[in-house]
Amino acid sequence: MPVPRRFDRRPPERDLTRTNDRIRVPEVRLVGEDGKQIGVVKTTEALAYAQERDLDLVEVAPDARPPVCRVLDYSKYKYEQAQKQKAARKHQQQITIREIKFRPKIAQNDYDTKKGHVRRFLLGKDRVKVTIMFRGREVTHPERGTALLDRLASELAEIAIVEQTPLQDGRNMTMMLAPSKAVLAGEFDANGAAGNDGESSGNEHRNGRAERRSAAASDAAA
Repeated sequence: MPVPRRFDRRPPERDLTRTNDRIRVPEVRLVGEDGKQIGVVKTTEALAYAQERDLDLVEVAPDARPPVCRVLDYSKYKYEQAQKQKAARKHQQQITIREIKFRPKIAQNDYDTKKGHVRRFLLGKDRVKVTIMFRGREVTHPERGTALLDRLASELAEIAIVEQTPLQDGRNMTMMLAPSKAVLAGEFDANGAAGNDGESSGNEHRNGRAERRSAAASDAAA
């Protein structure tokens, strides 16, 4: 059974740009459809100028005195602006912050599992907040948490940089890790292998075959 959508009570966004008859000031500084300044004219004259060209009169600088209005196709202008914003969002890299929690006396198996999660998040180009949780009298030995975080950072140094050094806040100690430049540049695959490993092994394989052919040719000549 499909889950019903929650009703969005937010009012629809209004376009606050004043156009055509919504421009109520007595005069404006008019810019033509070619981008050239026409000068300060009465608003009625500016509107008539736009209508003669089957275009819109759009207020582009409402805080100027008098306001600056431009003649253009407003529907086309809005569409182009929306496409530019969409393209910008598409190319914008989104960084997600993940959190992994450790105990200062964590067992080796649990440590390896959690380190694997941290590694996977970093290779996915996410930032990771690593938290050490102290309980009871454990909080009197913060050096154990610091040592654990330093160990983790050292073991992941190839794919991670320490963005925030270990910092204690009450019963928690946190460290922020971010993907290294090599990860962001795509030099590691999702499994953490260097991107040029396959190419190197391929070159070695080809070089080996070439050496064997050369040796065989030498034997035949002899």
